[in-house]
Amino acid sequence: MAHKPYYIDEEIIKVPRFEESAGFYTTKQRSANMGKIKGKNSIPELLLRKALWAKNIRYRIHKKNLPGCPDLVINKYRLAIFVDGDFWHGYNWAQKRDAIKSNALFWIPKIERNMQKDRHANASLIKMGYTVMRFWEHEVKHNLSTCVNQILLYVEACKENKIPTIE
Repeated sequence: MAHKPYYIDEEIIKVPRFEESAGFYTTKQRSANMGKIKGKNSIPELLLRKALWAKNIRYRIHKKNLPGCPDLVINKYRLAIFVDGDFWHGYNWAQKRDAIKSNALFWIPKIERNMQKDRHANASLIKMGYTVMRFWEHEVKHNLSTCVNQILLYVEACKENKIPTIE
């Protein structure tokens, strides 16, 4: 039997290649700029990690064997945490989608595909018994203590066996 990807039940959003022939042209400078964008160890992610470490919360980072490669995983409590970039993961997408003017034929499907991957990673992790928490980068930057407290409340509830379950 062939392996089915975890997103098999939804049609995959196609993202056009970023090529000159498709009307997309990148200069060496733009390519260099895009290469500097971090997918891991972003400033908001590092802020959250440092704050959790200070509260004696231990975690693993970037677990590749889990769907979506969570930024942080607290194995003991089966908690997967993501820090999503506002632009890359579509924060306030309904309003911002139409504001994209430059290379919209590439960026709109690209961001929508990222959002689709996020939904599928969430569903797969939940199916595996994980609780998933996602924080927007602006939430971590401007309300770090709120994000940390949400995680701490979950951990404390786990310690007391008071995790709400869906039945």
